[in-house]
Amino acid sequence: MDTKPVPVTASDRHDVIDFLRGLAVLGILVMNIQSFAMPFALYFNPTALGPPAPLEFTIWMTGHLFFDQKFMTIFSILFGAGVLLMTTRAEERGGRAAWLHYRRMFWLLVFGLVHAYLIWYGDILVLYAVCGSIVFLFRRWRPLPLTIAGVIMLAVSPMLMRLGFASIESAPPEVRQEIFDFWSPSSTMVQQEIAAFQGNWLQQQPKRAAFAWDFHSFEILMWGIWRAGGLMLIGMALLKGRVLTAERQRDFYPRLFVAGWLLGLPIIVLGVVRMSEANWEAMYSFLIGFSFNYWGSVLVSLGWIGLFVSLWITHALGGLAARLVAVGRTAFSCYILTSLVCTFIFYGHGLGLFGRVRRPGQILVTVMVWTILLIVAPLWLDRFRFGPLEWLWRTLTYGERQPMRRSAVSAVPVM
Repeated sequence: MDTKPVPVTASDRHDVIDFLRGLAVLGILVMNIQSFAMPFALYFNPTALGPPAPLEFTIWMTGHLFFDQKFMTIFSILFGAGVLLMTTRAEERGGRAAWLHYRRMFWLLVFGLVHAYLIWYGDILVLYAVCGSIVFLFRRWRPLPLTIAGVIMLAVSPMLMRLGFASIESAPPEVRQEIFDFWSPSSTMVQQEIAAFQGNWLQQQPKRAAFAWDFHSFEILMWGIWRAGGLMLIGMALLKGRVLTAERQRDFYPRLFVAGWLLGLPIIVLGVVRMSEANWEAMYSFLIGFSFNYWGSVLVSLGWIGLFVSLWITHALGGLAARLVAVGRTAFSCYILTSLVCTFIFYGHGLGLFGRVRRPGQILVTVMVWTILLIVAPLWLDRFRFGPLEWLWRTLTYGERQPMRRSAVSAVPVM
């Protein structure tokens, strides 16, 4: 028997998962645009540069309620489901699933490091490569144990944060100062960040590398692995439970939407109220206040999934759904293209608008980038089997050049 691994074909793929992934790619930009456009502290703390104008706070609050961590959550859930889909298909064909998966994660790690240190520090690929390597070991578990393990893994980060808050008084002064500088940077630090990203590529590099290293050395251990890894396990459970493939009863998804938002949104609002009552104080807000959104976002994300699958089932989006499927099938390429477009708009090697575009203007840029992706992705897939980076990733993973033009094969394979 030929046990050589091959990419899965379109018949093995659930279009609804690509549809959800396309929505996740677009939704993530609603929050990421803030990191592209202005000092990083403003992503988390709307008061970092002083009391915000009412419109600015309204936009931040809307993003915090409906987008912050929500679409990253959906993307992580789908990544876990994708790990299960890919390895299951490889095993069914007699292939070496572990060998294939870890080659895939290795090259994802390489792509992520290049992205983080040479293009944009907010990269998520490194984290996904690390977590994907871990959750693979749990892929044979049943849905309930996967869900329990995922929730336990999710709980680690808030627990670490609470332990940190309890011991903050005895922490070294430099640790306390680092948290304070992260949450409420001085005007000098803000101006240094603006000057760096308004500079040319080489002038940006020290600040970009410092931010990326901070995420890879501290945040990934305190937050990233537990968050993304736990969600990937839950994603495997949701796939096995036929939730992500629109195979549950039709009324299940509206109920999931209503329950997720009714339970999740009040938790997030309470977190903002608590931080406001604490005057957005750095130690409380960073170590305790954001735990409300940490948990509430999981529920709201499940609500989003319920809403989106309901729209899919009822064909409510018409032709837009097909465009979102195309974005989902080229998610890797679209993600990196987004970084290239946004860094060109905001960084000094392009238009140099970093620190000059406020939140209303960022919404316009977001819609512009969405439009580009929704136009380009379907046009590309009309001619090619994969997005360009998907093709490169597959070629490196399978160790041989993959056919690229759609006319070369009868089906459109997607890893």
